[in-house]
Amino acid sequence: MSETPPRLGPRPLTRPEVDEQEGAVFGRPDGVSGAFAPSADDADANDPSLDITGAAPPPTALASAFGRPDGAPDGVQRPPSAGEKGNGEPDPFWDPAGSADPWRDPATTPQLGPPPAAGVNGAAPVPGEGPRLSVREVLFGRRVAPNALLVLAAIALLIGAVGGLVGRLTASGAGSLTDPLATIAPVTEGKERPPGSVADIASRVVPAVVSIETRVGNQGATGSGVVIDTDGHVLTNNHVVAMAAENKNAELKAIFHDGTRVTAAIVGRDPKTDLAVLKVPLANPVVARLGSSGTLAVGDGVIAIGSPLGLVGTVTDGIVSALNRPVRLDGGGNDATAVIDAIQTDAAINPGNSGGPLVDSTGAVVGINTAIRTFGQGEGGSIGLGFAIPIDDARRIAEELIRTGTVKHSDIGVNARAVTDGTTDGAQVQNVRAGGPAAAAGVLEGDVIVQFGDRRIGSADELIVAVRERKVGEAVGVHLVRDGRPLVVTITLGSD
Repeated sequence: MSETPPRLGPRPLTRPEVDEQEGAVFGRPDGVSGAFAPSADDADANDPSLDITGAAPPPTALASAFGRPDGAPDGVQRPPSAGEKGNGEPDPFWDPAGSADPWRDPATTPQLGPPPAAGVNGAAPVPGEGPRLSVREVLFGRRVAPNALLVLAAIALLIGAVGGLVGRLTASGAGSLTDPLATIAPVTEGKERPPGSVADIASRVVPAVVSIETRVGNQGATGSGVVIDTDGHVLTNNHVVAMAAENKNAELKAIFHDGTRVTAAIVGRDPKTDLAVLKVPLANPVVARLGSSGTLAVGDGVIAIGSPLGLVGTVTDGIVSALNRPVRLDGGGNDATAVIDAIQTDAAINPGNSGGPLVDSTGAVVGINTAIRTFGQGEGGSIGLGFAIPIDDARRIAEELIRTGTVKHSDIGVNARAVTDGTTDGAQVQNVRAGGPAAAAGVLEGDVIVQFGDRRIGSADELIVAVRERKVGEAVGVHLVRDGRPLVVTITLGSD
């Protein structure tokens, strides 16, 4: 029989002083100096009074499943080594140096290990990088789902297609920049000016418009005019040339759009219609085409051309605002007060435009710009109320002035004022010239003329222009009201 293997004795311990209260709760029972289980070496091991296990025997099923096998030692003991009882070969799982391992030494005192590694600010530590998959494992190792492989393949194809398209466009664009056959297209006009546009009309009419300057000593005035025939006759306003007509020392100049300056002579003038005709010694001048004011309608487009404020060749456009608008003009000097049957327009007309043409959308002259209405005193700016003499009246006056130098107007021999009774407007006769056409027709003072021929009469100025539209010697039916009763008389027009 072999010798009993030596048992490991307890190591000396350094025991700190035990608190009495803690010792009473957690200390060993009285009489116990070692482990709770009694050992064979204890003298009192068989003393029933010292049995401190306090545990009931385990159930038979648990004991048979988890109990020690028959013949196994009761204590915590390493397996027998080679040459020892119960084993003839060394145990492959038992380290011979295991006796020095404190986890295998039942007498080892408890020890505290180092604290667990903590992450930043108490967070869990970041795990390290895991193992990477190889291409073989991805394709054939069934480590990646087939759907994921299909999505990756589709993304790769899409990226390739986009890259190819961008490369194609970049290559073609760069090639066009260096193409030796590239040419630069010729420059075309940036603005179309079709026939009938304002630019087209201005280019045809402006050469026939002149700026008129009148100078007497240190005084001067400016206006406009338009060439109406190849003989060099210029139609303008009487108030533009009145200063030169009344002073023999006055200088009268006509300035064309190309800067040509020539001396102009007065052929004739008509203060009652504010028209005058000049003549310039210029061979083959550009002549404006005269139209017809009788075909105009309110809303038609018109263009005013002249030299407002001395600015030669100025063009403004607008529309016809009204027709047959009686306008009284203040005559200057010894001239009589003029009354015109005007075309009203909102084309900008300012001082200096007087005498210039008002043309329609075909470039034909339909009026002679004469006056403006303004809020200011004296010479004010345009507020969209301009007035022009209809070219049908101006042509007749100009022809008479060129032939004879003077003009005779129709007259009925009355003076009148505008009146209204709240429902009807008219021209009330103030006096009747003895032996005149009205007296011969039986017109009396106090009669109210409400219609002259086919034209309604609403004021004294409207009566004047209606009479001047007729020819001398023409018989005209006149509707009037006398003492509340309507009457119709026939007046044969005389001459002023």
